[in-house]
Amino acid sequence: QVRLVESGGGLKQPGGSLRLSCAASGFSFSSNTMAWYRQTPGKARELVAGISSTGSITNYADVVKGRFTISRDNAENTLYLQMNSLKPEDTAEYYCNAGGVINYVYTKPGAYWGQGTQVTVSS
Repeated sequence: QVRLVESGGGLKQPGGSLRLSCAASGFSFSSNTMAWYRQTPGKARELVAGISSTGSITNYADVVKGRFTISRDNAENTLYLQMNSLKPEDTAEYYCNAGGVINYVYTKPGAYWGQGTQVTVSS
């Protein structure tokens, strides 16, 4: 079955960096749009960044543009999120998503989600 396992979360000071990873299995990773979403208590899950199957299209939430970079390694079935210049407002549970839709305007989530990894940015 589809399995998405996030890792790399933790506690960081403002201005620091983290790299999240999502190990995928059970489906054709290289044929699927992938994305990162995040959620804080009491709020809806929101898109952080999306990437097309080949990596040719990427979308970012305005609040992370220029600080976060999404990438993928189709040979290793792994999705990444490089997070730089972290801010306290980046604190959230981060989720890997598979099977969505992406174009140059929007990213929509697919049906498959990982269990999440917590990122906390605090001094």
